[in-house]
Amino acid sequence: MRIISGVAKGRSLSSVAGPTRPTSDRAREGLFSSLLSEFGDFVGLSVLDLFAGSGAIGLEALSRGASIVAAVEQDASASKTITKNAELVNSAGPAGKFALHSMSVESFIDSASPISYDVIFIDPPYELPATEIAALLEKALLRGLISSSCVIAVERDAKSDKFRWPTGFSAMRERNYGQAVIYYGTPASV
Repeated sequence: MRIISGVAKGRSLSSVAGPTRPTSDRAREGLFSSLLSEFGDFVGLSVLDLFAGSGAIGLEALSRGASIVAAVEQDASASKTITKNAELVNSAGPAGKFALHSMSVESFIDSASPISYDVIFIDPPYELPATEIAALLEKALLRGLISSSCVIAVERDAKSDKFRWPTGFSAMRERNYGQAVIYYGTPASV
């Protein structure tokens, strides 16, 4: 697993041993291609990576110029891997700030400073019910963590039921990457 683009391009990231499932290279490339089509570049964007695993998504955004990247991961082993990967990417000199929050996603949403994120990537364990993801999104919206132009990407198992966006959100598109599907959405217009 490598950083695809930006100041840390080509640097190899460590994977997490155990139950985490990294986003495939194909899916990561597709995700960043979709986000680039929405934003043009990552310069100045704030990115939230929930259920961060190895931190590859948030660190890719940091390498590409995001100004703020927050990674949320409660697994201790994964948090150690994220710290190691962040040191590797930070040594390349990105201008943005990276923060690891070693806690559950629910605790982060309940306690986070109300920064409005431009991009939110959610890659929970596939067995986490879609209703729980929807509840997290609704709470994040109420807490002011989602900007009005935010793009939210939710990765799910391609074999699971189609993800349904909760009230307050609109579907943009979905992309299939073999074993995974990424659902893209945004806050609904008021």
